[in-house]
Amino acid sequence: MTFRKIPLFQDQGFAIPQPQFSSQRDSEARRHGKSAGRKIAGFAVTFLILTMGVVCAYAKKEPKYEQARQLTPEQLALVQKAITQEKILIKNIQQRTPLVETYIQDTRPDVKLYEVPMADHYMLSRVDFGKGFFDKTYVPKEDVKRNFFRDSVSAMTGLTKALGLDTHFTYMPSGFMEMMFIDPSGFDQQHYVFSFVRREFLGTVRTWVFDVHPRAEVKGMGRFYGRIWIEDEGGNVVRFNGTYTGPTSEDASKYFFHFDSWRMNVQPGIWLPVAVYVEETQRTEGEKSVGLKAQTHFWGYSLKLPTRNAENVSVKVDDAVDKSDDSQDVGPLQASRMWISQAENNIIDRLVEAGLVAPLDPGGYEDKVLGQIVINLIVPNNLAFTDPIHCRVLLTDTIEATTVGNTILVSKGLLDSLPSEEAIAAVMSLELAHIAMGHHIDTRYAFNDRLLFPDESTFRQINMNHSDVDNGTAAKKAMEYLEASMYKDKLPNAGLYFEQLADRGGALKALNTPKLGDSMLRPDGTPWLAELAHMAPKINWDDPTQQAALPLGSWLKTDPWDDKVHMLNAKRYLPMNARDKMPFEVTPIFYKLQRYEEAAVTPTPAPAAAPSATPSANDQPAAAPDNAPPAPTSPATSASPTPNGATPPSQPPPASTAVPAQDQQSTTAQNPQTE
Repeated sequence: MTFRKIPLFQDQGFAIPQPQFSSQRDSEARRHGKSAGRKIAGFAVTFLILTMGVVCAYAKKEPKYEQARQLTPEQLALVQKAITQEKILIKNIQQRTPLVETYIQDTRPDVKLYEVPMADHYMLSRVDFGKGFFDKTYVPKEDVKRNFFRDSVSAMTGLTKALGLDTHFTYMPSGFMEMMFIDPSGFDQQHYVFSFVRREFLGTVRTWVFDVHPRAEVKGMGRFYGRIWIEDEGGNVVRFNGTYTGPTSEDASKYFFHFDSWRMNVQPGIWLPVAVYVEETQRTEGEKSVGLKAQTHFWGYSLKLPTRNAENVSVKVDDAVDKSDDSQDVGPLQASRMWISQAENNIIDRLVEAGLVAPLDPGGYEDKVLGQIVINLIVPNNLAFTDPIHCRVLLTDTIEATTVGNTILVSKGLLDSLPSEEAIAAVMSLELAHIAMGHHIDTRYAFNDRLLFPDESTFRQINMNHSDVDNGTAAKKAMEYLEASMYKDKLPNAGLYFEQLADRGGALKALNTPKLGDSMLRPDGTPWLAELAHMAPKINWDDPTQQAALPLGSWLKTDPWDDKVHMLNAKRYLPMNARDKMPFEVTPIFYKLQRYEEAAVTPTPAPAAAPSATPSANDQPAAAPDNAPPAPTSPATSASPTPNGATPPSQPPPASTAVPAQDQQSTTAQNPQTE
């Protein structure tokens, strides 16, 4: 006899083997077999239904979140205080119009480097909370014809629509801005469950840590799910990380990012959002597995009109006698230069007012570090400028630089990624060449009325970039300055930066697209200082001592209240492997928080003694410690007055001492102390 499988219940998707008898004399047995088979099938179906019922019942009872631990009266009081403070924060921030900068890098896996950027996106907005939550996007010049400038609709309608993740991962700035709030409309005990975790120090601020998730009966998507840190004095939420809940039947990662949001004590009793880090390591776009890293920074909470003091003028008020060092009359050449200077002052003041350039900070980073490097280039090249050269920092992360009259503007992103003093000198030499060769801006900006436009139109209204011809001639002159300077023996090391920039330039197009000034790359992707790049050795990822370029955020931080820039007071570590280098990459954010009162009384470290201005031939330069930033040094001839009209200090402080008292950030991810 033969056997074959006969599906009894095809709809149920299973089959029970039934014996088939070929002999006629076994027909009675066949009848009994059919009857037995029906009974067996009936029992099987009954058992399957009961089993499925038990499984479904168990699945319904399985909790989505961990069981919350009951709060003590003290913990409950702190949570209720945090809920109240969150509402106060929203009312407080409605009076502010901060700038919000978001930079995103899409990444792909890499065998040697773990992951590398493959595309990027950049957005800069001025957010107005007074009449609701909407942004005014700063308009790049190249996007004007595409009607890029617009007022976005309310971002409170949800992250999904704002981020546009359902339409091929189109990133919208308002979606990232939402991560500055936990839940602006429903952060309370009626919507959320709080579970105490531990106490923990974030810097010197003691916090209580709670896990938070929506209540089971709260329906809908877009509710916060993660962890919050509440400082124990005022009850302010100073940090929260996690994500938002998605549709019940779908993966939330398809709609929402995981993020880590930080706040800072910027004024007495006032904690405001300062930065958000976003990361998704595994996401699917079509058939590709991609990752995402992004940083959002907030500043300009207290924008003020700039003030300007006249230079080179001393007036004796008592006798009303002018003691000015200037001549009585102004010649044609001097008048032309003064007209250019007037246009320069108008533009710089307008950029400061818009929150795009750091305010002037006498004795700050711009003077101590950048100004000293400029002197190191001016002196050996005998550059006789009639007016002093100033250095200012453009507060964007884009890699760009330009000149406005006798002022050199260098972006924060460019300075952050430069690994050495000689690399900074290469950038400054290029801008000095523009000034020396008369590549000045349009003097129409000497008329102040030409600068009366909204802040968000700054990129469109002010043309500060040089022509390709000017950049090419300036690059040749810059090489002459470098060859005659104290940096001439370190030029191959400086060239590594531009070699690395060209290597990553194809993937990081947004980072290398200037908003106001000039890119460091030609339109074809090669560096303007290509001659310097050709002097550099080949990039060797396996050599931990070769650091061609740094990650973003390596040197400077922006004060979110007054927009001034300061050096990070952070420990520095040499890379141990290729994955530690991360040139031009977005990295996680970690703050060592301080209360405003503590930061105000923190003593500034005393300047370290600089090396002698006239070292002997036998003296060897000491190796800089791992935690020291590039410290500008004075050439032997800098002890005498310079052609710039200024006498440099005999002992210029190294960059590592240019640290403000209000230091609250460290880029080194260290384990916080726990209590």
